[in-house]
Amino acid sequence: MNKYIKTAILSATAVLSFGAVAQNTNSAYFTEGYTHRYELNPAFGNEKNYISIPVVGNFNAAMRGTIGLENIFYNVDGQTTTFLNPAVDASFLNDINDMSRLGGDMNISLMSAGFKAFNGYNTVSFNVKGNINSLIPKTLFSFMKEGIENKTYDISNFDIHTDVYGEIALGHSHQLGDKWRIGGAVKFLLGAANVDARFNKAQLTLGEDAWSAVTNAEIQASVKGLNYETEINEATGHEYVNGMEAEESGLNGFGMAVDLGAEFKPNKNWSISVALLDLGFIKWNNNVVASTGGDKTFSTDAYSFSVDNDAPNFIGDELEKMVDDLSAIYELEDKGDMGSRTTTLAATLNIGAEFALPVYDKLKFGLLNSTRFQGDYTWTEFRLGANINPVKPLSLGANVVVGTYGWGFGWMANVNVTGFNLFLGMDRTLGKLTKQGLPLSSNGSVNLGVNIPF
Repeated sequence: MNKYIKTAILSATAVLSFGAVAQNTNSAYFTEGYTHRYELNPAFGNEKNYISIPVVGNFNAAMRGTIGLENIFYNVDGQTTTFLNPAVDASFLNDINDMSRLGGDMNISLMSAGFKAFNGYNTVSFNVKGNINSLIPKTLFSFMKEGIENKTYDISNFDIHTDVYGEIALGHSHQLGDKWRIGGAVKFLLGAANVDARFNKAQLTLGEDAWSAVTNAEIQASVKGLNYETEINEATGHEYVNGMEAEESGLNGFGMAVDLGAEFKPNKNWSISVALLDLGFIKWNNNVVASTGGDKTFSTDAYSFSVDNDAPNFIGDELEKMVDDLSAIYELEDKGDMGSRTTTLAATLNIGAEFALPVYDKLKFGLLNSTRFQGDYTWTEFRLGANINPVKPLSLGANVVVGTYGWGFGWMANVNVTGFNLFLGMDRTLGKLTKQGLPLSSNGSVNLGVNIPF
C-alpha cells in the first residue's frame, strides 16, 4: 500500500477499470444465434450443439465510470501530465462529481460447451471472472490539487472492492408447453482474491506550521499468502501499514451460486423474460485485516508550508510529499489474520421485453433493464435496441443505453453457421482513445468469441 491512495487516483482509470461483472455483453441479450446467450438468461437455449475455442470462446472486458482519463491527464506544452501539474488550473474540479465511481469487469471463458439432451438444452462452462469497483470523493482531488488553499478537508468514503474467482457452471433450460421456457444453472466457485478497502474518514486540518488528522479506515484482504508491510511514520513515530505482498498464489476460497431464468411468449410477436444471475457466496479461508481500530486522531509538524519558491518547505514540494505519504495519514495497523469470512457475489437482475414486427418478423425491437446489486457499488441501466436477422447465419443489433453511468451506444454482430461461430460487440462503444487504447470517458467494453457449432 505504498502510495496506495495516490496510485488508486492516478492509475485507477487505466488499471482498476480495463483490467478486470458486464459479465456478458447486454447488447447480445436479444441477438439470435449468440452462442453464449444463456449466460444472460439461463432459460435461453441454442438451436445447435457447440464447443468453444479455449480462452477465445467468450471474452468480455468492460470499464465504466463517472470520471475518466480526461479528468486525470492533461496536455501541457505538448507533454502528457496529471492534474497535479501547476499549469493545470484547479477549475477542472468543477467537472468532477462529489462522489465519482470507477469500475471494471472481466470474464474469460476457458472452455464451454452446449448440447441437447434430457429434453432440453444443457451447458457446461469453465470461466475466470474478476471485478473491481471504487468510490472516489471529490475532496481527495481537491486536497491533492489545492493543498492549504483550504484549511480543512473531509475525505470520507473512499472505497475499493475487488474479486477474482474461477467458476464451473452447469446449466439446463427446458420448454414448458408452447409459451414458457425456464432454465437454471448451478455454479461452483473457486476463490482467488478478495479485497475490501474502506477509507471511511480522513478529516484534515492544515496549518502553516502543523496539521492534524482524524482518520478511520479498514482493509480486509483474502489473498493466499498475503502479508502487510509496515514502516515507521516519521511524522508521528508510529508504525503503520504501507504495503502488501503475497508470498504464494493459489485458491483461497470456495463457494456456490445459482442462475435462474424464465421466458414467456404469449404470441408469436412478443417475448418477455427475466433472469437473476450470480445469486451466491464465497467463503474465504482467511481475512488479513489492517485497521485504524475506529477513529484515530493525531497531529504533527512534519509538514510546514511556505509560498516562497526558494524555501526548503515550499508548498509545492511539501504537498507532493504529503500526497506521497497519504497512506501514512491513515496509519493503519496490521491486525493479522482474523480467520475465514464469507462474502456474497454481485447479483444481476435482467428484465427484458421483445417485439417482432408482424409484417417482417426478422426485425425485432427489445427493451432490457439490467441492475447489478452490490451495496454501495450498485448500478442500473436501460437498453433499447433493434435486432435484425436478415438471413439465418447473420444477426446484427444496435442499441442505446442510459443509466447510472450515463448515455452510450452498443452493438453486436454475430455469424453462426455449422462449424463456425464468430461474434463481436460492445455494450458501450469506445469513444476517443488515449495512445494506449483506453477510452477517455472511462466507459467502454468489448465482447468477442469464436466457437464451433455442430
